[in-house]
Amino acid sequence: MPIAHANGIDIAYETTGNPDHPTILLVMGLGAQLTLWNERFVTALAGHGLRVVTYDNRDTGLSTDFGSWGPADLPGAIATAAAGKPVTAPYTLTDMARDGIGLLDALGVAKAHILGLSMGGMIVQLIAGWHRARVTSMTVVMSTSSRRGLPPGKPEAMKALLTRPQSGDRAEIVRHAMALRRIIGSPAYPPSDASLRAFVEKNVDRRYYPEGIGRQYLAIMASGDRVDLLKTITAPTLVIHGAEDPLLPPDCGRDVAALVPGARFDLIPGMGHDLPDELCDDLAARVAAHCQAAIPPLEQPRAAG
Repeated sequence: MPIAHANGIDIAYETTGNPDHPTILLVMGLGAQLTLWNERFVTALAGHGLRVVTYDNRDTGLSTDFGSWGPADLPGAIATAAAGKPVTAPYTLTDMARDGIGLLDALGVAKAHILGLSMGGMIVQLIAGWHRARVTSMTVVMSTSSRRGLPPGKPEAMKALLTRPQSGDRAEIVRHAMALRRIIGSPAYPPSDASLRAFVEKNVDRRYYPEGIGRQYLAIMASGDRVDLLKTITAPTLVIHGAEDPLLPPDCGRDVAALVPGARFDLIPGMGHDLPDELCDDLAARVAAHCQAAIPPLEQPRAAG
């Protein structure tokens, strides 16, 4: 797997599609390696004429980890935040946004479409807000502005997300990950046990690194909301959200769309906090149409005379 040195760290990445096509940078969510992108979704985007770049966020997968900082004290951080005090973290979402820009620099990409999922959706909001000249369009999938007062996730989904397996046994890790994906997944499109197990095992065997999840969660808590920044974004914006998302309810996506001038909001029936096979072709078509609409037509030369 290629590794780029960007923003002071090593970033593992993959590219799919014709390198001469417009680039779309896909940014994954909390603790999620690049291999959590549904391959059907990535392939479909490439089929629509996009060069797809996926990568491991810092503290995830094969990119640089921050193990020297130590494990995150999430209960302590939650108590600190509840008291209205700043949360200490080894990095923030702004640092992670700079990672994405650094990867584009390393690949020689001056301007790209950007798409972020969940925490990745928070990161692309920062990219679009602080690096406007680098963004052709933005798509935010199952994410939030982090505004205080938005509906919280369902308790069972939040508990499953933040709970760790009771042992380091591979079978227990796989069982726990499958249970999590069942809880947060799309109720209208449940995967078979065999396909879900294969998907989970692929990611567990590539790298299982729960410490990074805790530090990324600290980064979210330390970064605050993006309400004011979203109001300044000028990139054409599409917000996609599952109607049955148990982690970030649909009002979280609606809030992002309401804050970004001119943004479109697409609510997907039966979709939870994942990208099920059955929806990938439709979602890719929506994203590709949005990207194509965001590219201004070439100026035609004026006729002589």
